[in-house]
Amino acid sequence: MNPTLIKKLLSEVARKKISVAEAMERLKHLPFQEIGHSTVDRHRALRQGFPEVIFCEGKTVREIGEIASHICATGENLLATRASEEVYRELRGKFPKAVYHARARAVTVEQHKVRRPRGHIAVVSAGTADAPVAEEAALTAEIMGNRVQRFYDVGVAGLHRLLSRIPELSRARVIVVAAGMEGALPSVVGGLVGRPVIAVPTSIGYGASFGGIAALLGMLNSCAAGVTVVNIDNGFGAGYAAALINKLYAVSGKQ
Repeated sequence: MNPTLIKKLLSEVARKKISVAEAMERLKHLPFQEIGHSTVDRHRALRQGFPEVIFCEGKTVREIGEIASHICATGENLLATRASEEVYRELRGKFPKAVYHARARAVTVEQHKVRRPRGHIAVVSAGTADAPVAEEAALTAEIMGNRVQRFYDVGVAGLHRLLSRIPELSRARVIVVAAGMEGALPSVVGGLVGRPVIAVPTSIGYGASFGGIAALLGMLNSCAAGVTVVNIDNGFGAGYAAALINKLYAVSGKQ
């Protein structure tokens, strides 16, 4: 449930505008709700600042639609990752504000505006082929209320492309870097910019890349301090972590 709605509800009880019994009726589905095939976590926004996110792979279109309905019923914004166009059509039929982000393979439903902190997150991709994973990270950070600046196709094969963007990257609070092949780009960025770097290995590459394992191992063995690594193609996880870091800056009052 949206924390704002809970505060409003408690305020109404305190001012005797509604009874305790009525408030209990509204709160009875907290902290979770079982809907047969799934258990919707309705306290996620209270604990982590953003509601439950739907990972669409492995779920039927009907199941995704039902989960989305329960999340959106609380007034929260919705993010559904790894979503197909079929999933989008299902959600668009339920929520007119649904938007399909084809490159990120995700659907968002923005039911309320999120206050954005003054700082921003940079999302970098080594090649154009890495952009879908980078976009998943960027979109995740944006729907969570962050400003995002994108720097795509600036990999080590043409290092001058990256070097020309270092002043801009240095102004970000945290940087997400998606790269396939040998996965060298996060180490380069981490060695040039004094910001936390979240490295995302992608499954892009020829046979010896082993579907992203080569990039993953390269990033895990980075000699650049301040580089952390998420799983292969996990743009969502990187974007979420970057959003939490940026939120900490905002809470501390740092610019």
